[in-house]
Amino acid sequence: MGNNGADKNRWLIAVGAVAIHLSIGGIYAYSIYQNPLQSALGWETSSVSLAFSIAIFVLGMTAAFLGSYVEKYGPRKSGLAAAVLYGIGTIGAGVSVQLGSLYLFFATFGLIGGMGLGLGYISPIGTLLEWFPDRRGMATGLAVMGFGAGALLTSPLGNALMLNFSTGSAQYTQSGIATTFYVLGALYFVLMSLGASYLAKPEEGWLPSGMEQTEAAQEKAKSAISGLSNLTAAEARKTPRFYMVWLIIFINVSAGIMLLAYASPILQTLGGASATTAAFITGYIGLFNGGGRIFWSSLSDYIGRTTTYGAFFVIQIIAFFMLPQVAGVWIIAITLFIIITCYGGGFACLPAYLSDLFGTKEVSAIHGYALTAWGLAGVAGPTLASTILESTGSYTTALYIINVVLVVGLAVVLVLRWRIGQVGDQSATATAN
Repeated sequence: MGNNGADKNRWLIAVGAVAIHLSIGGIYAYSIYQNPLQSALGWETSSVSLAFSIAIFVLGMTAAFLGSYVEKYGPRKSGLAAAVLYGIGTIGAGVSVQLGSLYLFFATFGLIGGMGLGLGYISPIGTLLEWFPDRRGMATGLAVMGFGAGALLTSPLGNALMLNFSTGSAQYTQSGIATTFYVLGALYFVLMSLGASYLAKPEEGWLPSGMEQTEAAQEKAKSAISGLSNLTAAEARKTPRFYMVWLIIFINVSAGIMLLAYASPILQTLGGASATTAAFITGYIGLFNGGGRIFWSSLSDYIGRTTTYGAFFVIQIIAFFMLPQVAGVWIIAITLFIIITCYGGGFACLPAYLSDLFGTKEVSAIHGYALTAWGLAGVAGPTLASTILESTGSYTTALYIINVVLVVGLAVVLVLRWRIGQVGDQSATATAN
């Protein structure tokens, strides 16, 4: 089938996007390599963790600076380039383990693989927004749900492969871990290549059946904000709206990542859970991370994106206030699950929100710039929490301080909502609001 969008099925486009995000989402299963790499190669915990940090940092920077590459060469070539980079990075990680080279591991898994992560994350997003002008939130939510749920595929498969390919008395062997990276790298490459090969943008002015074929409908499909439709990435970065959205994402992600980093000790310290129970509960966080992405992004198509982000902050302000007050490990667990749905939902709603505000012309590039908030929040959230813990020795204090930051986030949402209302008529701003 050709690359022209005229002969494409938009639901298969969505399947292709999910295949890419499900593969790169395997990065969330990185913890399965921690103990094997320590026991088989003697690498320190901090060194193994550094490879993950490098990959996430490079992801954010690649998404920011290669967004223009996606706009220039299109989703198919970008997706295939991501498949090559991520495949080489993962297979290269196997070579690094085989040779016992930690620095080569940093370069392959962290640097090359991280570039594949960033390019793969943004490649299908703009295309999905153009194929689903009537369901922007739902469509992009499906893709990033795949990223959030990627660990559900890689975690059991990767662990089973390491055990199966390891021989001798040791539970994990150097050759077994290396072979696992080879197999996973090849699998990721095939899945991402298949997904990318079907990606194509629709023809200019295309609308799905059921949407009115009028100039007004086409303009609404391009942008929900009258007067700001189809801005370039450079133009979008000059608007106050972009920086307000950036700050909203930064605060939302900082709160969520702080909980992801400290969920187990919070359950043990505040809820009195045993280490085993805490590990069992935190294992289910991925389900709520992925489920929250599709739930909130689909809901945002009906209640508006700004309203959805406002709901994230209201829910989290209440939840973070309640955490130190409630008793019972499962009540705390449910509260954590609710917060994590808001964390995942923030990622899922972002591409559609950016297209509401700035149009779809260069939304991949704009999305990439916005994702720098993710990279910085990944450092800020855990660092803030650890600094507070070291100085006060109390999780309660850390939770309350994060709550103050969340109140700031809610205030930014309210200001953004007011500013949106100043542009265009109410029908033009409905989706964004």
